Amino acid sequence: QVQLVEPGGGLVQPGGSLRLSCAASRSISSLDAMGWYRQAPGKQRDLVARITNSGSTNFADSVKGRFTISRDNAKNTVYLQMNSLTPEDTAVYYCNAYRIGPWGQGLDYWGQGTQVTVSS
Repeated sequence: QVQLVEPGGGLVQPGGSLRLSCAASRSISSLDAMGWYRQAPGKQRDLVARITNSGSTNFADSVKGRFTISRDNAKNTVYLQMNSLTPEDTAVYYCNAYRIGPWGQGLDYWGQGTQVTVSS
């Protein structure tokens, strides 16, 4: 099991920046990947950014060049740095941890979500 805690979030003006953090209850080095998803009202939950155990990253097209994802293995924490925010970035952001289980099954763990609102 993995517990994920996501402090942060909040209200930010368009063009502003915000950093989200996600602290895991176990060593993130033992996880295959960690990432951030977001869900706007009435929409499905979509991938925002993901970083694998080897450090490879991928991003949604809508955030490329604006968001970065990083990990601090010593702190068991993953960060999402969000720059040049627009109202379209408004959503609940969820931290995700992924690992491959003992029988090869994919296992997903989720944080409780944190609200990010971009508005003037």
